Amino acid sequence: MNSRLYPLAAGNFAIGTGMFVTAGLLTPISADLGISTSAAGQLMTVFALAYAVLSPLLAAFTARLSRKRLLLLALAVFVAGNVLTALAPTYALVMATRVVAAAGAAMFTPTASGVANALTSPDRRGRALALVMGGLSVSSAVGVPLGTWLGSVSGWRATMWLVVGLGVIGFAGVAALVPDVRVAVSGRLGERFAPLADRRVLVVLVTQLLMFGAGFTAYTYIGSLFDLPLPAVLWAWGLGGIVGNQLGGRLTDAYGPRRMVLIGLAASTVFMALIPVANLALPIALVWAFLWGALGWLVAPAQQFRTVAAVPDNVPIGLGLLSSAQYVGLFAAGIAGGVALDAYGRAGVVVLATGLGVAALLFTLATYPRAAAISSSESVPVR
Repeated sequence: MNSRLYPLAAGNFAIGTGMFVTAGLLTPISADLGISTSAAGQLMTVFALAYAVLSPLLAAFTARLSRKRLLLLALAVFVAGNVLTALAPTYALVMATRVVAAAGAAMFTPTASGVANALTSPDRRGRALALVMGGLSVSSAVGVPLGTWLGSVSGWRATMWLVVGLGVIGFAGVAALVPDVRVAVSGRLGERFAPLADRRVLVVLVTQLLMFGAGFTAYTYIGSLFDLPLPAVLWAWGLGGIVGNQLGGRLTDAYGPRRMVLIGLAASTVFMALIPVANLALPIALVWAFLWGALGWLVAPAQQFRTVAAVPDNVPIGLGLLSSAQYVGLFAAGIAGGVALDAYGRAGVVVLATGLGVAALLFTLATYPRAAAISSSESVPVR
């Protein structure tokens, strides 16, 4: 099984690097394009918004394609978007090219999760989803620090060419190793939003939105929150993310998603509040970043598990909506974090991120009772 899933993780690694590395490139981008730091941060924001809007639309338009063909198309579009970003001469054109790259990402990541779900038995589903989504956490540990360093010494456009190369590697892996899976998916646009009428789905999506809104309010502007070497901090955060994502998958299988979601939300909120303490010295920052990444990424496999349990007969659509909610949260984080940074400085960003984390935790406590968690765990079907 694992050999068929690794190319999916590699594709997510390329997408995660292309998405998240923007946070480490705000200074060189702003200097090159003659814009403010908060304006540079909107490159991540427009990517997130485009992803959230395009994910259900493109899923409907591509419903008749085999999953392998769709994965290859998605990576081709993602690569093309990043080539255009590397070549774009102005801020407006760079923004437009991020929409193209986001379209590829919006097709790839939910499809990769759906393929992993289709290829895996229920008792190993948490680990399989963690492996595929682990590409995103590994990108934050390896791709983002590497891209941040490359951008500081060779310019941010060199980092975009790095992302292009990673996307090509993912494309080759999917072409060679992923089977030609066909999953029943409706092509009707209205049916893409039908799960929103189900309260179980809606509360998972709101938790996802609030969780990513909190975390990425801090992450998007992390370069403005620390006076310490940024690549090292990002590396520690990403390394923790790898550990947390893999542990999260195994612990979700062992103890259920509810416990992982609540532990992850509570812990990551505390660590966001401790950003000023982490900024005191590099050793403190490295330990802080590792723990924040590890505890925060515990939630990702559990949230996917919750979604699969809520819509067992509509897994691709459910996972697509989950991704859309995630990127709506990133979009809100980019806008709100930029406003807070301009108006109140780094303290405003920390307070906003922590407040959103508390809101996510309280909402989940109120809407995810223990009885519902037990029922959901028992309802996941064999595929």
